[in-house]
Amino acid sequence: MSATNPLSRRQWLVSMAVPALAGASTMVGLEAKGSPRDKGKEDNLAGARIYNIRDYGAKGDGKTLNTKAIQSAIDKCFSDSGGTVLIPAGDFLCGTIELKSNVTLHLSAAAKLLGSPKREDYTAGKGVPSGNGNIVFLYAVKANNISIEGNGTIDGNGLAFYNGKGDNTGPGQHGIGGNFDRPHLGIFYQCTRLNMSDVYCTASAYHCFRILGCKQVHIDGVRIYNRVNRNNDGFHFNNSEYVHLVNSDVQCQDDACALFGSNKFVTINNCTFSTRWSVFRFGGGQSQNIAVTNCLIYDTYGCPIKVSAGRASIENFTFSNIIMRNVTGPIGIGFSGTSENNNQDAQKPYIRNIVFNAIRATVVAKPVDHPDIHFGVSVRPGETNSCITLNAMGAYYLENISFTDVHVQYAGGGTAAQAAKRTIPEVAAEYFGVWDPAPGGPPAYGMYARNVKGLTLHNVRFEYDQADARPAVIFDNVQDASINGLSAKGSEGTELLRFINTKDVLLTAARVLTPAAIFLQIEGAASEGIIVDGGDLRKAKKALNFTDGATATAAVVK
Repeated sequence: MSATNPLSRRQWLVSMAVPALAGASTMVGLEAKGSPRDKGKEDNLAGARIYNIRDYGAKGDGKTLNTKAIQSAIDKCFSDSGGTVLIPAGDFLCGTIELKSNVTLHLSAAAKLLGSPKREDYTAGKGVPSGNGNIVFLYAVKANNISIEGNGTIDGNGLAFYNGKGDNTGPGQHGIGGNFDRPHLGIFYQCTRLNMSDVYCTASAYHCFRILGCKQVHIDGVRIYNRVNRNNDGFHFNNSEYVHLVNSDVQCQDDACALFGSNKFVTINNCTFSTRWSVFRFGGGQSQNIAVTNCLIYDTYGCPIKVSAGRASIENFTFSNIIMRNVTGPIGIGFSGTSENNNQDAQKPYIRNIVFNAIRATVVAKPVDHPDIHFGVSVRPGETNSCITLNAMGAYYLENISFTDVHVQYAGGGTAAQAAKRTIPEVAAEYFGVWDPAPGGPPAYGMYARNVKGLTLHNVRFEYDQADARPAVIFDNVQDASINGLSAKGSEGTELLRFINTKDVLLTAARVLTPAAIFLQIEGAASEGIIVDGGDLRKAKKALNFTDGATATAAVVK
């Protein structure tokens, strides 16, 4: 080494290695060309690359429209056999985006996908059915292995689309004149292996997530805050299978977790919910094998657990370890067995095998406006002084319904006029619709059950804060019932329990907690086979009373 051309130790080692490799260069080159291990270095990362949207021209200034840049990154990722599309820190304004197979959308903690406030920046999802609208912010159709992850935010900018109008899909409205021309936050149609985790989703102009006809859906740790527009739902699952929702928090304005159509094999665990209009809402189709457990529901009106079915086949639902605080309802099942499109050749519909276990609830007198929803929501008369409602009619019955370890604290305040109500409208569309006619509210403060076969109440306790003139429980045309360990507050002006044309009931170990005029009033000539065995009835002035055609042979006290 000369002083004018010094070599470092590393340079010297490299220079010494070159002659040794030169003789073998021809053989190495031939091996590389013929080896399946080196068809191209690019293949080594196929399906595992990261595509930063900034590399495709996206700007996180909250002003630049980035739809094309973000879509280009997704399209490139898809064409390269998948990978991860990275949303880095910044506010990335955009319109409709399509997710594709094998693509993971990762939002870094300081990242925000911000929906454009302009309607012209959105389109209908290609291939998404138009029912309930198909204008959308993020969507995927018939895609496999798609994921949305990370601690960032997806903000629909939904307040920009508020015009005071909803979609008018409520009872009797049929969507006439409804506002459907606004984007949902996300729609996934006929996708398989859909995963969402950790993201914060907020301010949709319409529903937050619609998951339609999908299979193998896993949602973990997703947070939804959706209270800027009407019909601000949380999750909609329609005709989906093998769905698992866990560890998530939903605060919304409309249905928090609706399951419509034929959903099967669904679990919902360890979640919290709050909304104006219902949490778990079911209707239509053939829904089977659904389990909800370890969930907290608070400040929820319009009935937290609600099944409204005309012609449907629903079975094998369990609801366990659920706390409800400040709700109305709290449980409503309505079933008519008929619909406008009645198919005489179809299998007779049913609702059966529904289990409620370990439920604690406090029920308020009527719905209260949420302070963070900027528009008020009217209160229907049937929502006041609400109770658990099991309501079938005609030739149709709810079958095998059980309540075990269920304690409900009601606000009370029900009137004698409500208690005197005997003509109950035969409607099943919404639980509160049954009670709309004056005087509003149900005739019982704890539970009203009509047309039920195989009803079990075990360790059920009904109490109220203010005196209530209504019976605790009314059975109307209930058959094959078992009541064990029922404890309930009574009223000095009316009966604690009222059975109307009800038969084959075993009632054991009941407790009358406060004075009542009558423990059990039996009405109707069809009442029979009622046995009262044991219990503490001291606070009832009279054990049994028979009226409206019922005879003393209908019941016996042991």
